[in-house]
Amino acid sequence: MTEPKFLRPVAIISGSRTPFTKSFTNYAKTSNKDLMTATLKDLVSKNNLKGVKIGDVALGAVMKNAEDWNLSRECVLKSGLDPHTPGYDVQRACGTGLETTAQIALKIASSQIESGISGGTDTNSDIAGVLPHEFTWIMQEVQKSPTLIDKVKKIAEFKPQYLKPKFPIVQEPQTGLSMGDHCELMVQEWGITQAEQDQLAFDSHQNAARAYEENFFKDLVFYYKGLSKDTLLRPDTTLAKLAKLKPAFDFSGKGTLTAGNSTALTDGASAVLLGSEDFADAHKLPILAYFVDAQYSSVDFVKGEGLLMAPTYSVSELLLRNNLTLQDFDFYEIHEAFAGQVLCTLKAWESAEYCKIKLNRDRAMGSIDRTKLNVNGSSLALGHPFAATGGRIVATLAKLLAEKGSGRGLISICTAGGMGVAAIIERP
Repeated sequence: MTEPKFLRPVAIISGSRTPFTKSFTNYAKTSNKDLMTATLKDLVSKNNLKGVKIGDVALGAVMKNAEDWNLSRECVLKSGLDPHTPGYDVQRACGTGLETTAQIALKIASSQIESGISGGTDTNSDIAGVLPHEFTWIMQEVQKSPTLIDKVKKIAEFKPQYLKPKFPIVQEPQTGLSMGDHCELMVQEWGITQAEQDQLAFDSHQNAARAYEENFFKDLVFYYKGLSKDTLLRPDTTLAKLAKLKPAFDFSGKGTLTAGNSTALTDGASAVLLGSEDFADAHKLPILAYFVDAQYSSVDFVKGEGLLMAPTYSVSELLLRNNLTLQDFDFYEIHEAFAGQVLCTLKAWESAEYCKIKLNRDRAMGSIDRTKLNVNGSSLALGHPFAATGGRIVATLAKLLAEKGSGRGLISICTAGGMGVAAIIERP
């Protein structure tokens, strides 16, 4: 028998993303394939990988058209990489970008491949409407009908509503509620006020604006379709302006989620280059940080658990496995689907009762240093193209650690379907 191979370090080498923009604006009629291909081309170009064969490429999209069934491979073939580079598609809702990164990292760590690219893309501006199943069923019967009379009889079964296209909606099939509806239930359960949510949103915009002023994103965001920065950023917003916004989901008088403290529908794409240390050395590429570990979780939101509380579980399990506490981090990147979601998560970790009943811990996980949270802004300010958010966060956190010179970062992402994805990134 051959000796078993032990896991080896996984280097995070580089990241690229388009500017993120509000849906139905700058990227109207721009496809997921267009966004993702452009992002891969930028990643390939700035790392001198043209004609290079990469071990594997994992990409994904949430709002996906039928013709994009082989999205990753099609984008690879137009990226400038060696056409012998394989690719495959992944989808774990808003956690897709982090999921693809974790999968590629595992392949590198186990020595299956020497290099890989992860990422994701999403656009709400180029989603094809789909006709109801009844239309398809009748057309199939028409094709099978042996005579013209039989075909006419079958066509006569058409109803006007069969010609009305359906479009994807951000709604939980199990409950019929939107993600915002579910988050309203969460903030009411945890007693989170609009003022608290607005403060977090304000901080996100201020941090992102400062990061742009300091050119932090210069080598992460490439120029695309006339844009050089994210268009959702509002550096001039104020707490007073945010407080005046009306509820966006709950109109009963109790609603506290507004357009200002909730993430807008966004278009964009991101990608991350990972590799072994040998790959980085061979291609003379610097290592920003290392991908250490990831964890996945879900909650029973149908029976009352908060839809977006799953990251509390995944982070807890991840820390236990790595013998770390919640305070053992230099940076925290918690995806801001809603300001309320972030605040509920933080409050849950501070609750001894929640940690005991839900997380099987004997005490509260405790508080984090808020000055280390989303220090360069997050989804509220930068935008959230569902599958692209994970790649944005991984590249951002890796660069933060590289600039610091050492340290450890925690990633937490909530997703539709009541799931959560968490990861640890380090720079020794």
